[in-house]
Amino acid sequence: MSDPDPTPTEPTPVPDPEAYELTINGRTRSVPSAWLGESLLYVLRERLGLPGAKNACEQGECGSCSLFLDGVLVNSCCVLAADATDARIDTVEGLADGDQLTDVQQAFLDAGAVQCGFCIPGLITTVHDLLDRTPTPDQLEVREAISGNLCRCTGYGRILQAVEDVRARREAAG
Repeated sequence: MSDPDPTPTEPTPVPDPEAYELTINGRTRSVPSAWLGESLLYVLRERLGLPGAKNACEQGECGSCSLFLDGVLVNSCCVLAADATDARIDTVEGLADGDQLTDVQQAFLDAGAVQCGFCIPGLITTVHDLLDRTPTPDQLEVREAISGNLCRCTGYGRILQAVEDVRARREAAG
């Protein structure tokens, strides 16, 4: 009878068939042991620790989870994360340059548009999208653009003022 080998052996790593990678704010992030039916919103918040996009309705009705998917504004609660593996994902966390707020973020603060803050990341992302597409929107275009974002605190007056402030500053800057 031979003596058993006292050295424990390392188990052979088994590839995770449910793992994938996402490119978020210019950085590749691994999503291990994922269920392929998870929404992009869930993966961002619960698996990757990016809490900017908010979970409110899970039906694409409130805009709280808005982000950019290959430059297109989407509700992340309606996108399967596994479907976004070849896409560029830009969240509200990636809009600012380090600690320097964007002009939209600063305008929201200056105008007092931030109340409870729940809807603000989606609204800020939406306003960035609007002003990138339409640099000098009129009131109707602004109202239409943010109509998919629900806010229960502000009554929208200060939000509309923040958008107007950014539009005016950008227009004056040329």
